Amino acid sequence: MTAITDDENPAGSGAAGGAEAGDRAPAADGTNTVAGVGSAGEADGGAGEAGGDRWADGFIARRADPRDDGGTEEDRAEEHEDLVVEEELPVGGPYVGPLRVRLDALRELLGLSRTRLDGHTLTEAGRVLDEAAARQRLSSRHTVVAIAGATGSGKSTLFNALAGVRISETGLRRPTTAAPIACVWSDGAAGLLDRLSIPGRLRRKPLAGGDGDEQLHGLVLVDLPDHDSALVRHREQVDRVLALVDAVIWVVDPEKYADAALHERYLRPLAGHAEVTFVVLNQVDRLPGEAADQVLDDLRRLLDEDGMALGEHGEPGATVLPLSALTGEGVGELREMIGAFVQDRSAPALRLCADVDAAAAKLRSVYVAGGNTGLGERARDDFSARLAEAVGATAAGEAAEREWFRNAGRACGTPWLRLWRWYERTRMPSAALLQPPAPAEEELTARQRVEQAVRTVADEAANGLPAPWAQAVREAAVRGAEGLPEALDELAVREAAATNGKPQRPAWWPAAVLTQAAMTLLQIYGALWLVGQIVGVLEPGLLPPVLVMLAGIVGGPLVEWACAAASRGPARRYGQDAQRRLQEAAASCGRARVLDPVAAELMRYREVQEQYATVSGPTRPGVGAGRAGRAGGSAARRGVSFG
Repeated sequence: MTAITDDENPAGSGAAGGAEAGDRAPAADGTNTVAGVGSAGEADGGAGEAGGDRWADGFIARRADPRDDGGTEEDRAEEHEDLVVEEELPVGGPYVGPLRVRLDALRELLGLSRTRLDGHTLTEAGRVLDEAAARQRLSSRHTVVAIAGATGSGKSTLFNALAGVRISETGLRRPTTAAPIACVWSDGAAGLLDRLSIPGRLRRKPLAGGDGDEQLHGLVLVDLPDHDSALVRHREQVDRVLALVDAVIWVVDPEKYADAALHERYLRPLAGHAEVTFVVLNQVDRLPGEAADQVLDDLRRLLDEDGMALGEHGEPGATVLPLSALTGEGVGELREMIGAFVQDRSAPALRLCADVDAAAAKLRSVYVAGGNTGLGERARDDFSARLAEAVGATAAGEAAEREWFRNAGRACGTPWLRLWRWYERTRMPSAALLQPPAPAEEELTARQRVEQAVRTVADEAANGLPAPWAQAVREAAVRGAEGLPEALDELAVREAAATNGKPQRPAWWPAAVLTQAAMTLLQIYGALWLVGQIVGVLEPGLLPPVLVMLAGIVGGPLVEWACAAASRGPARRYGQDAQRRLQEAAASCGRARVLDPVAAELMRYREVQEQYATVSGPTRPGVGAGRAGRAGGSAARRGVSFG
């Protein structure tokens, strides 16, 4: 990897032997030595003038008067008190508009999902909520912009050029920047810098005696270590700060602008943060002729492949521009863009919107279904039919129908037939006990059928759901199925007992019984008449008593047949009623134990799906009118700013 030295050393630096303060070695603690603080010159004489320029204190970046003799201790203490006064932190107001709605929906989404999803899946979304709350408590008048880049890209030189004074060390040694350094253009940013864990000794102001350029009022500029540094702790600091800042300026050079580490590790994952991203091609002064335009076009192509939208033609997206931090070419244009960006004061909300988008994209697979979900009426009816089959509702209805028909036959049959059946029962009283018992393996309900019905309805309910919610639906069905076969057994026994009671009889049954009794009386009367003639008590006449007896003998079976024909309809309805009651009882039991818990899980999923749709939201309407319109178009970002 070739070190770029031209733009890392400003004009006048790099004196022989490294006597310039900006080229001195870092402090022993590994932090960046800032422009002569703790330099060898100070160690030798205390005044630190032999090595060149020095800074008078650790907070305001200003050149000390070489005629200053240091003054008394009271003067120095008073000066320090004036410089390091306690800052008043203007607290940011609440988020408003669509951003607030999305954050509330994300908070509700996590609350509904914690018992269904593992904590690792929700980690990023929880971090976004925490960072949103933390950023809301801090200054809304400041915008934190980080300058990031690779080794030798010239980011520290650009940092110094934007600040107008030499703050961050530049030089040949790699890595040059060992810790984040902040330059603040106005007071009130102490909380933001504490959040970035930037110590007081690494906080600077751009100019002496004031807040600096009014155009950059509210800017907090942070110079980061190299993202490709050989030291792991440097890369860790870059990753930590990039997750907290409001915007990023990526500095690339003509040699490493296509570095895979930059694109795969940072630009591609942060493609959704295009509106808070600046990409500057530094060191264009080293490119001859039209080479700068060619490299810039190739850089735009790579960013497009990374999925990062470019803010061209007034569209919102990342800004890409060439410059030379060493010669100052393009630095003024970048300063104007940053100034408009900072004065817009929408960067914190834009960054947060992008973070919410990224968190929603990571959660998409666990909230977005692959098709139509839910449990339709057909699936519910099929489940009830399977339970009815398992409980034997059809067989129970048929048995009730046969029993009702037999009872009708007994009531409407001839007395001689009933007498014969009574004789049979009295002659063999234990005949009913000789029926073979049911096999031991046959239960009142088919357990396997019940389990299969539960699995089927659970699979249909979970069809198309994301894996965690499909698993929750199946678990709810399995929990509800525990004890379901036993409950169905109890239903079958209870319904059988109710069916075996005294069945209802139609209104015409008494008339049929009386008619059957009349037929019997006719038979008896005809028989007695005939006997009386035989013994000589009555006048002889064979035909009348025979006709009377024949009428009774034929009329009895005829009445029985007519009653049997008339009983088929009521018997069928009675059996159907018994079947329906058992079906409804089985369906009610299955609904309470299985379908209702499954429906509750589906309802919860629909709730989280609605919340996720709110979190994802449409493309933020009116958010950003592009970099070109930032100077006068801040009103276009309604709904993504602090209140």
